[in-house]
Amino acid sequence: MAVIVWTVAAARPPEHFGYMLFLVFFGAGCFWLAYGMWQASAREIELTRSELREVGGRVLCRVDNVARVDRGAFAFKPAGGFLIRLKQPEGPRTYAPGVWWRAGRTVAVGGVTARQDGKNVADMMIVMLVERGEDV
Repeated sequence: MAVIVWTVAAARPPEHFGYMLFLVFFGAGCFWLAYGMWQASAREIELTRSELREVGGRVLCRVDNVARVDRGAFAFKPAGGFLIRLKQPEGPRTYAPGVWWRAGRTVAVGGVTARQDGKNVADMMIVMLVERGEDV
C-alpha cells in the first residue's frame, strides 16, 4: 500500500501541497504498520500448562486466570483465531499486529496464524478448563 501511495504521489503529484504531505505521511504510516506486522508475525505463540505466551517470554495470559475460550462464528475475534475471556485483567493493553491483542479482560489470538493451529490451541485451553472443573 505504501509503494502504491508513494507512486501516485510521484507520478501524479496533486496541485495542493497539503495533499502531497498527506500522501507522503499516509504512505509512511502504511509502511510502518506493515513493518510492525512483519515483526510481530515472526514470533511464535506457545501454550504451556501455566500460561499462553510468546516464545520470547512475553505472557499473553495465565491459564488459571482464563474464564472461558470462545471460537464461535459470532465472536469478535481475529480471522482463524479465538477469544479468551479472563477473570481479572492481566497487564496493560498490548497489540502484536496481525497476531494477538489484549485489552482489559479480553485476549484475542489469530489473524496471520494458521486456522488449524488456532483451533488446536483453543481446544487444548478448553480441555484445561474442563480438567480444572470450570464451567465451559
